[in-house]
Amino acid sequence: MVQAYVRTDSHPELPPPASETGVLGWLKHNLFSTWYNGLATIVVLYLFFLAIPPVVDWALISPVWEANSNKDCRIEGAGACWGMIDKRFGQFMYGFYDHDNRWRPNLAFILFILAMLPILFDRLPGRGLATTFLIFVYPALGISLIHGPLNVESMQSGLGFVVWALVFASGAGVGYRAQRQLQPTLMTLGYGVAYVAAFVALVTWGFGLPVIETSSYGGLMLTLILAGVAIGVALPLGILLALGRRAASMPIVRILCVGFIELIRAVPLITVLFMAQFMLPLFLPEGTNFDNVVRAMVGMSLFAAAYMAEVVRGGLQAIPKGQSEAADSLGLNYFLNMRLIILPQALKIVIPGIVSTFIGLFKDTTLVSIIGLFDLLLVGKASVTDSKWLGLEHEAYFFIGLVYFCFCFGMSRYSIYLEKKLHTGHKR
Repeated sequence: MVQAYVRTDSHPELPPPASETGVLGWLKHNLFSTWYNGLATIVVLYLFFLAIPPVVDWALISPVWEANSNKDCRIEGAGACWGMIDKRFGQFMYGFYDHDNRWRPNLAFILFILAMLPILFDRLPGRGLATTFLIFVYPALGISLIHGPLNVESMQSGLGFVVWALVFASGAGVGYRAQRQLQPTLMTLGYGVAYVAAFVALVTWGFGLPVIETSSYGGLMLTLILAGVAIGVALPLGILLALGRRAASMPIVRILCVGFIELIRAVPLITVLFMAQFMLPLFLPEGTNFDNVVRAMVGMSLFAAAYMAEVVRGGLQAIPKGQSEAADSLGLNYFLNMRLIILPQALKIVIPGIVSTFIGLFKDTTLVSIIGLFDLLLVGKASVTDSKWLGLEHEAYFFIGLVYFCFCFGMSRYSIYLEKKLHTGHKR
């Protein structure tokens, strides 16, 4: 007699095949998923086998670490001559900055990194305090540490422009908003004037440190200063330009923003640097003189802001119109709508474009050598033209390329981390 059997419990799940998990699974799915992918993997590995061992031997196994000139490196079988990098490491990092005062840029960069860490990573406390420090305290503190006291007379035109902009913005706010917004607008103007006064007082005092002229700036320090200032100015200015370009209710603002963006994007950065170098003084009051570093900062900041505006505009256009309509139905005005609803989503979408612009701007700092600034690349060129180190171009450019790679690769990896952290969509 046959008796039926009905199973009442589920069968335990079987483990996946060994070929689908671990190292073997990763190799199968990523490197040998098809016959042509496997062939390409074998060819690339063979090319790596031909190229990497000689480079490792040249750079790490058989180099000359101690040398006083290129004569000490002319040893049979010797690899790279890192003695040149060792002897000129100070110039590569600081240019011609006074040796006894190099602690000042070191302290400025350390304070900047410590303040940026809570902003970049959520697990660290003190984000609000760090943001306040970077916006309101660090600009004057960094200038005082790196440069020393500033001459107030050379700042008169810039201060006049800032005060004029604050008054104009406050007047526009009063005219655009309702009368009940008059008091907050005047309070904002008061805070702005107080900040400008405190900024002037601090940079004029400069902690009593001796003045280090910008003509002595160079190397990686100059590269970081130019890139940091340009990035810090380009992002907020680019957002304002993108919003102004989409401001259909304010045609004059829209035309000005479109004209600025299209004009800057229509010329190469070299042209902008030359314009900042030779044409900018013509638009300033007589007797006002900006040094080469400040002119390069202005040119690079405006150039990057124009490209950043187009990146941000692409993110704004990707936001559905329903988002703005929903914000309007909640009674949010334009500023709250942009700050709380639209901009957070738009900026999240264009994180890759923003970081790509930052990386390109960091690498474009090498172009300032055209206007006579000794950035990291020009310091390397000057080092190998010294009669003591002739013939060592490979070492200098390899070291410079490694420095640029570390910074650019770090920015790209943080971009990926930020995308994953802010990702809210469904996985495909």
